[in-house]
Amino acid sequence: MNRIIKRIIILYYISYLLFTMSAYAQTLGDGRISIDFSSNWIFKKDTASMDRFASQRGQMVNLPHSWNIADVMDDTPGYYRGAAQYQNTLRWKNAWQTKRIVLHVGAANQEASIIVNGKLVKVHRGGYTAFNVDITDYLIKKENAESTLVIQVTNHSNQDIAPLSGDFTFFGGIYRKVFLFVLDQIHFADPLYGSSGLRVGAKVDAQKNGTIHLDGNIQNASASRQAVFIESRLVDADRKTIKQTRQTVRLKPHAHSNFRLNIAQVEHPILWSPELPYLYHLITRIYDSKGQLLDQLDNHIGFRWFTFDPEKGFFLNGKSLKLIGASRHQDFEGMGNAVPEDLQVQDVVKLKAMGGNFLRVAHYPQDPAILKACDSLGILASVEIPLVNEITESPAFADHSLQMQKEMIQQYFNHPSIIIWGYMNEIFLRPHFSKDKERQQIYFKSVVSLAQKLETLTRDEDSSRYTMIANHGNFDLYHRTGLTKIPMLVGWNLYPGWYGGKIADFGKQLVSIHQQLPEKPLLVTEYGADADYRIQASKPIRFDKSIEYAIMYHQGYLNDILQKPFVAGGVAWNLSDFNSETREESMPHINTKGLLTGDRKAKNTYFLYQAYLKKDPFVKIGVTYGKRWGARGDSSRLVNGVGSLQLPIFTNADSVRLLLDGISVGIKIPVDRGIVWPINLSRGIHQVKALAFHGGKLSSIDESVLDCEVLPYDLKMDQDWKELRLNVGDNREYIDSLGDRWFPDQPYEEGSWGYIKGEKYRLKNTGRENLGTDINIRGTADDPLFQTQLQGLKSYRFDLPNGNYEIELFFVELEGPNHKENLLYDLEQQAAKRDLKSIDRMFNIQIGDRILATDVNVLNEVGAFKLLCRKFPMRVLGDSGLTISFISKKGEPILNAIRLKKILSN
Repeated sequence: MNRIIKRIIILYYISYLLFTMSAYAQTLGDGRISIDFSSNWIFKKDTASMDRFASQRGQMVNLPHSWNIADVMDDTPGYYRGAAQYQNTLRWKNAWQTKRIVLHVGAANQEASIIVNGKLVKVHRGGYTAFNVDITDYLIKKENAESTLVIQVTNHSNQDIAPLSGDFTFFGGIYRKVFLFVLDQIHFADPLYGSSGLRVGAKVDAQKNGTIHLDGNIQNASASRQAVFIESRLVDADRKTIKQTRQTVRLKPHAHSNFRLNIAQVEHPILWSPELPYLYHLITRIYDSKGQLLDQLDNHIGFRWFTFDPEKGFFLNGKSLKLIGASRHQDFEGMGNAVPEDLQVQDVVKLKAMGGNFLRVAHYPQDPAILKACDSLGILASVEIPLVNEITESPAFADHSLQMQKEMIQQYFNHPSIIIWGYMNEIFLRPHFSKDKERQQIYFKSVVSLAQKLETLTRDEDSSRYTMIANHGNFDLYHRTGLTKIPMLVGWNLYPGWYGGKIADFGKQLVSIHQQLPEKPLLVTEYGADADYRIQASKPIRFDKSIEYAIMYHQGYLNDILQKPFVAGGVAWNLSDFNSETREESMPHINTKGLLTGDRKAKNTYFLYQAYLKKDPFVKIGVTYGKRWGARGDSSRLVNGVGSLQLPIFTNADSVRLLLDGISVGIKIPVDRGIVWPINLSRGIHQVKALAFHGGKLSSIDESVLDCEVLPYDLKMDQDWKELRLNVGDNREYIDSLGDRWFPDQPYEEGSWGYIKGEKYRLKNTGRENLGTDINIRGTADDPLFQTQLQGLKSYRFDLPNGNYEIELFFVELEGPNHKENLLYDLEQQAAKRDLKSIDRMFNIQIGDRILATDVNVLNEVGAFKLLCRKFPMRVLGDSGLTISFISKKGEPILNAIRLKKILSN
């Protein structure tokens, strides 16, 4: 049976990738024509009028497109949030004389005006859902006559449109495709909410028989009354017809008419589930009285039923199922939100390959291709509108929020993968009127009132799915305001062990929430730790941004989520790294909590999830992200060119045997699906193989090639090193933008190298364990390397053999004025404001009696949080070694990084 299920999943996936990825292009049938209208648009920014548009030279672009690809990643705070225009021409065809031409815009962030031949046709507000515009009556209807189409778009801040703020970037542009639908006068239509005009729902009764409910809207654009036939036919995966029904609908002229149609008694349908995502196919057609096909829509049908129980969790088709997966933001490195659909679908493929069964589509509706992939691959999903952090207490804000919710439900209703509609996320994270408590209570009541309106609308629109609000960890605030009583499910975004507290606090918090809110099903809708793939730590600590700490964090959280039956599921934040322009920290403008990188490379945290979630035998040797693995020599290992490294291995097996260059180095038992295996390696290439055993039998194998770089302890004894790269003031390894590894420095020991005197820089007035600053270092992509430093440094000593060398010293002033005062997102506790006053420091750099640089003042030379580099050639003679002295003239000398190169003689 398992083999059959796997074959079905593979067939679904192959068929999905072979056909066009657009949701609308896939569902449109023979009764209508869909034209991809995404090419050759003329783009111009900041065009307040058509006259200005005409006078400017434009840029030819294809859709999807965003104008915020570069400025969200530069060192200048902020990004362009303003207006732009896209212009194209449409040539009329005589074959369209009896047709309606509808423009379908997949998404434009966040306000869009459609102008045809200089006339405003429609304004759409909201940047994450599609909209339809019938432009027929505005076109010039002569053969080959050109009509001008302009879409004016703005992503400027509008207090009446959500989102108002958020830990993600509000990319501007038409970032999904645009289509032209060529339709008969009579066709399925939804001009108000941007859907196809046909809602399809499937239910299973107590006898496990299926029923399909259709609710549709038909437009009759002709001047006469019409009687049409609606036919709907259900076919299985082998294209065999299962059921068929037909009814007559009488249409008034120039009017929209609703119809309802049921297909009952589908006997014992194959049920849809993550293990077997079986989809039926529903073909719905409109015929005129003469039997001519007028329109057709195709939908996939998945028969399933589900429930949430506050004590026992989630059940699908009567069976208990723990929901485990990730949230997803839609941007991709170097593309913003303008991501081709095939790349987006790969996110769902990777989630499935991880062993996940749930996707939180956050914090806004995303491309329909994502939900279609969830349908086909067996991923359950929740979708939500972008009410994040705060609201505006205005009728317009409420109206737009309700409109967004209805658009989302109407457009995505037909996807069997969706089980939850959401409508608020951490809405009390930034409560207004913090200095006026009486006024703040009114604000809280406004939020709760809007939530109730959204809840009522959602249940009226769709009684088959659950509703949810996701809250941050301040349980008391959400509970005493009454917000926890409104939705059917309550999600919690919890971060103990990251923004504050300890990893062990997470399980205690879950128990506390359940005890205080026992009647509500509980989901962990967010949890995560920054995992900058360039940072590694042998002794990880909270907030060090290392991959190793993130692994410890996720192990603790997964154990609690899986072991507590009242927790319906857990959703890692996030599937991939994503853009958040206002963030700085180790990777400016990027939230690095993803299990994948921004360009979708797997981190070791992803392999950990595979070890926890995959049912098939699994073992994986972890990866490094530089040119080479890094091993470090020490005083106890004075073997030439040999160092130690900790090799990560992930498995769901009972034990693992490791072979290094064909020789066994032992057997270890995994703890929490992971092993950190210390091995000694010489400089160069090594073969490693992990043999996993389960139930006493070999279950799986993984092998890898390690190209090892060794940081020597004794620079005289080890003759083969070429370059030392030292991350000063840090206990983490860092891989720079060229793929080179920088090792942590050390106090000087005779016969080796290191610093003499000096204190590691730490932020003051913060509860976080912090290594250096979290402020963006301007002019470099290697921020973590320069965010740490030693202060009060006396000297740096290298016990070197005779020879020629080059020393490169890196300095950044971390005490100085900056626009940033505190951490943008601090969900457990607010970080204290930092008083970053300028420090007047000046020092000389000296070797022996030779002064290399005088009156070094980093702040005066380049400014605060900017890199200053000094490079010097050196010659070492005799046994003098190399001592670089930092002589204070004012304040304390500083040093952020150091690179020492051998200069080989010809």
